[in-house]
Amino acid sequence: MAIDGSGTLQPVDRPLPSPEPGQVRIRVRACAVCHTELDELEGRLPAPAGRIPGHQVVGVIDAAGDAVPAGWVGKRVGLGWIFHACGNCDACRRGLENLCPFFLSTGCDVDGGYAEAVVAPVDFVHVLAESLTDVQAAPLLCAGAIGCRALDRAQLVDGEPLGLTGFGASGHLVLSLARLRYPRSPVFVFARGASEREFALERGAAWAGTADETAPQPLAAIIDTTPVWTPVVRALAQLAPGGRLVVNAIRKESVDQKVLLELDYAHHLWSEKTLTSVANVTRADIRACLDAAAQGRLQAEVTTYPLKDAGIALADLKRGGSRGAKVLLI
Repeated sequence: MAIDGSGTLQPVDRPLPSPEPGQVRIRVRACAVCHTELDELEGRLPAPAGRIPGHQVVGVIDAAGDAVPAGWVGKRVGLGWIFHACGNCDACRRGLENLCPFFLSTGCDVDGGYAEAVVAPVDFVHVLAESLTDVQAAPLLCAGAIGCRALDRAQLVDGEPLGLTGFGASGHLVLSLARLRYPRSPVFVFARGASEREFALERGAAWAGTADETAPQPLAAIIDTTPVWTPVVRALAQLAPGGRLVVNAIRKESVDQKVLLELDYAHHLWSEKTLTSVANVTRADIRACLDAAAQGRLQAEVTTYPLKDAGIALADLKRGGSRGAKVLLI
């Protein structure tokens, strides 16, 4: 499935890609769906016409290029958003390969996993534990991994209250991760749909309400996983002094100027509140999420679709109201 010139997904027939030196070819079994694909289709994140999207890829290596060590063919692996980073720049040397100026993203800068096969550098794929099914592993490669990174940037201390705005693929995994890392910290969820709020309570949230409601107590940190601006402004007002708001999104949908005009310094930002973002992921973020899941401590709620219904899956994602992650079966 590729993005055509009008911003829609269309089935295409192409030869199987051949791995270049240092690359492997992955026969795709599953690929999770992400809001980033909507950003590409709707023009907020530029992707060339003909690009095959998808960056939460699970499959089996069936071919390897030159300079790939022996033993990789036959391994079941995952491929996430990070397709390449140079390894030599200042950012990479500081462990921030997600900020590498030569960063390449799977499914945007290069073809991704809405396909029967994809090629990738062997250094950027992840061998999957046998305990993880294809469907369970796929959402961990972005929704879970970016959640790990967002939770790190929230700088929470166990016992401090955490807020989550939005409760989709990433939000429900962040909640589980927070419960693992900070068992004494109550988690408060802001979600637009009643079914999402009910789901949050089932997953262990201490409270669930809409973005317009006020949490039972000021929050030490909030992670925003929504595609829109309104919850960001509302969340700033929910922070305790010194609180941190982490925006976990590559793009936001069109700016509501009225909402931004409501941003009031004294109400939303004073008292040394911090507003920051998460940019991409590192391989370490993906590995940490996969390791937690392999140990049986993290499990995604998943709805599956055949690849031919990728457009339906994206429409369902945009509409909201469903639980957890969406995964395409190839």
